[in-house]
Amino acid sequence: MRINKKAQAGTMQSSDLIVFVEPADDLTIEIESTVQQQFGHLIETRIKQVLKRLSVEQCRIMISDRGALDYAIDARVEAALRRAN
Repeated sequence: MRINKKAQAGTMQSSDLIVFVEPADDLTIEIESTVQQQFGHLIETRIKQVLKRLSVEQCRIMISDRGALDYAIDARVEAALRRAN
């Protein structure tokens, strides 16, 4: 999947996250989270799984997380990527 434009998905409410995606020459993931120290590595792993499943190799993805669960991370990242395609 190719990222053609900027897009976003999600909200800033508790237990949710907002995802921003934009075109880039390489893959960059930026995560800001209220649970960064405990779960930052798991959030990044989850994001990479969605990117791999959708065959996205180039984009800049920025996450602002407020304690979202795995299924919310998957859904928000996929929605943002599909909107940007």
